Amino acid sequence: MKLSRIALVTSVAALCCVGLKAFQRTADFGFGNDDSPSNVKSEFYWSRLAFASGMRGYGGYYSRYAWSRDYPKADRQFLIAMHRLTRIDGRPTEQVVTLDSDEIFNYPWIYAVQVQEWTFTDAEAKRLREFLQKGGFLMVDDFHGTEDWENFMNGMRQVLPNSTVEDLQSGDELFHTLYDIDDKMQIPGEQWIRTGRTYEKDGYQPKWRAIRDDKGRIVVAICHNMHLGDAWEWADDPNYPEPFASMAFRVGLDYILYGMTH
Repeated sequence: MKLSRIALVTSVAALCCVGLKAFQRTADFGFGNDDSPSNVKSEFYWSRLAFASGMRGYGGYYSRYAWSRDYPKADRQFLIAMHRLTRIDGRPTEQVVTLDSDEIFNYPWIYAVQVQEWTFTDAEAKRLREFLQKGGFLMVDDFHGTEDWENFMNGMRQVLPNSTVEDLQSGDELFHTLYDIDDKMQIPGEQWIRTGRTYEKDGYQPKWRAIRDDKGRIVVAICHNMHLGDAWEWADDPNYPEPFASMAFRVGLDYILYGMTH
């Protein structure tokens, strides 16, 4: 399938003002007895991981400096595009999940950003490991360069101590669940608008990577030296290049379909 770039940007731009206003965040992230957007039961939930940050001085245990970057606009713009471009029955608002309870097992697809900042207790690491072993899927995004990679892997080794990271090839099934993504590019953050630079720190080359379980299923999809969340968030800005936004949406949708079917 080939994504119409014009249709995508038009859909997101047209729905942005109305859709984001309609999808105002509510205080309740769980299920209730009403039919508000945060309480609608669906086959898919966009779930964002809130985690303890190494930058505790920037807002406490769940620091907005780390896990909530681009939140909630990036999440909601992605959901707007998903509802336009697929028949996935997804809830129109995002779900924030943490590792301090078994509630995470109700949300089998999770997105996490700024993962160079994450830290886990032993109990949290164990719960995330069990989540992945039981069929969960984790997509990580928006961390850049050598130091960020090492910090990310420090946490990942605590979760999956025997895991191996591999570089994904264009022919991997992950890139062909909905859209065929053979020619990939580095997807930059909004700094591109000011600088024309696609990279951050020393993350000059995009790294499409993954961790698999012992059956070959991808359990962690790694977007290193990229910032897909910014591409979703800034898709309605005419100064942000449409090719970056289009690819970011395609990648996200492929990852969701993979996570739902594997």
